[in-house]
Amino acid sequence: MSEFTVLVVDDEKEIRDAIEIYLKNEKMTVIQAADGLEAIEKLNEEAIHLIILDIMMPHLDGIAATFKIREQKNIPIIMLSAKSEDTDKILGLQIGADDYMTKPFNPIELIARVKSQLRRYMTLGNYEGKSNVINLNGLTLDKEAREVAVLGEAVKLTPIEYKIVELLMSHPGRVFSIHDIYERVWQEPCYNAENTVAVHIRKIREKIEIDPKNPRYLKVVWGIGYKMEK
Repeated sequence: MSEFTVLVVDDEKEIRDAIEIYLKNEKMTVIQAADGLEAIEKLNEEAIHLIILDIMMPHLDGIAATFKIREQKNIPIIMLSAKSEDTDKILGLQIGADDYMTKPFNPIELIARVKSQLRRYMTLGNYEGKSNVINLNGLTLDKEAREVAVLGEAVKLTPIEYKIVELLMSHPGRVFSIHDIYERVWQEPCYNAENTVAVHIRKIREKIEIDPKNPRYLKVVWGIGYKMEK
């Protein structure tokens, strides 16, 4: 699970650091936030696959943060709560949290729940039973619905942009030359199409990448063409 990034949100640094140690032992990337406001900022800056979220925090607590997160994203949320917070715990589940653990918790059990939620989200998620779905580390393409989503969030592509993404995602890791892309997507001979393809690639990156200048999914192989990272 080395490709996953987990956001750990708790106002107690000792707890954040302890959880980070266990997650890093599982080869996961960890980002920390001290409250709900900082968590939402991190979500807008980074590609996050799962959130471990404490309920009682200053500025913006876990309940309010979950409500705001669910307005934008569908990634798994595991809540942490004290035994005295049962009412808040139930409310958190009702507004969109996926699981909860009561403090003090067993770190091994927390890691098991993290893995379970990631497996469910990345492998099944909202796409269970669909054989025409391609999922590359959070970038999902549904051929039947002709839809593309990044970490559960739908992306609006033009028909040409969708065809390019579908071509590259259907062959992850394979490098396609500009000539190949143009003739397969536009269905006509390729003459001086370098700029046309490059413009569409740039627009696709602006829509699917957190940082288009440092793309995670759609990579250029200099002097050869483009590929979708596995």
